[in-house]
Amino acid sequence: MMRIPSEVSYIRKISAEIESYLKANNIEDSAIFDIRLCAEEAVKNAILHGNGGKKDKAVFISYSLEGGRFTLEVEDEGNGFDPRMVPDPTAEDNLLKGSGRGVFLIHKLMDEVKYNSRGNRIFMVKLINKNNGGKANAGQAGR
Repeated sequence: MMRIPSEVSYIRKISAEIESYLKANNIEDSAIFDIRLCAEEAVKNAILHGNGGKKDKAVFISYSLEGGRFTLEVEDEGNGFDPRMVPDPTAEDNLLKGSGRGVFLIHKLMDEVKYNSRGNRIFMVKLINKNNGGKANAGQAGR
């Protein structure tokens, strides 16, 4: 599990690490794109919305690849939210808004999305057509 401070400069570092991990496991580029985008959205939401950008609060990220399933979890130290209350970005009133599409994209690009009851942890699964088969090890980074 990785632990990062609530600083937006870490978003691309995390997604680049995940991308490297997926490439090392011979994952198709289209799946890598989807996963990287969802990782960036989830980490950004955790930093900005979950932790309110408070640098003293952390975001925790873990991921693994096993049996054709890539799993990604992102958790913040905030109060959480009710994902059912997120406005639909495809509704006419929301089409021209400059934000509010991250959760929608995550649900469209990932095969499974769940939240814990508090709403401060998202669990995502992407089913992968791996070119190399077998089992990969979980991604780890220093604290």
